[in-house]
Amino acid sequence: MAKGCRIVTGWQRPARELVEAFCGIPVANIDDCMNRTAAIHHSIRPLNRSALLGPAFTIKVAEGDNLMFHKAMDMAEPGDVIMIDAGGDPHRAIFGGLMASYCKVRGLNGIVVDGSIRDAEELQEMEDFAIYAKGATPNGPYKNGPGEIGTVICVGGIVVHPGDIVVGDQDGVVVIRPEDAEEIAKAARGVVEKEAKIAELIAAGSYVRPWVDAKLEEIGCEYIEL
Repeated sequence: MAKGCRIVTGWQRPARELVEAFCGIPVANIDDCMNRTAAIHHSIRPLNRSALLGPAFTIKVAEGDNLMFHKAMDMAEPGDVIMIDAGGDPHRAIFGGLMASYCKVRGLNGIVVDGSIRDAEELQEMEDFAIYAKGATPNGPYKNGPGEIGTVICVGGIVVHPGDIVVGDQDGVVVIRPEDAEEIAKAARGVVEKEAKIAELIAAGSYVRPWVDAKLEEIGCEYIEL
C-alpha cells in the first residue's frame, strides 16, 4: 500500500438534532463561545451566499490532485460537508462546476477546500450549496493520488475529524467537536439573545458600557490632558 493512501470507513456522524442545534446561529457568535480561536483561516472565503451546516466528511489530497475527491463523492451521505485538505496550494484547482453539481445532486450540503477551485462564476451563482475556497485558477487537477478519506486532516489551520460539525456563513467557517456541541450551541444562542438586547439599546440611544472604563483602570491606563 502506498504511504498516505488509505480510506477509513465506519466513523460516526453526530445525531441530526445536535447538528441542527446550530441552525441560524451566526458563526461569529459560535466562535465567541470557543475562545475566539475555532475559525478556519480567513483566506478560505465563501464563493456564494449559501449557509453551510453538516458533519464533516474529510479528505486529504496531494496538492493539485483530486483522485480521492472523486472517490469521496460516491461515499459521502446526504447532509455531509466535504472538507478537503489540499495543503493550501492555490496553483491548481481541486474541483469545478461539474463536481460541485454532482455533490449537490447527491444531497451534500457544501464543500470547503484549503486550495483552489475553477469555474468560479458558475460556483458563485450556485444556490443552496455552500462552497469555500482559498482561490480560483483555470489550471485543472491531476488524478494520480495518493490521498486519504475519513482521516483527521487540517483545513485552514484547524484540525478536522470526520464527523465534526461544520458551520459556515459569510464571515467564515468554524469546526465543532460533537462532544462539545450541546454546550457550545446553548452558549452561542445566549450570545445571540444578548446581542439582540444590545441592538435594542443602541436603537434607543442608551448603549452604556461601564466595563470599558473599568478595564482601562485595571490595566493602569494613563490619561493625559494637553
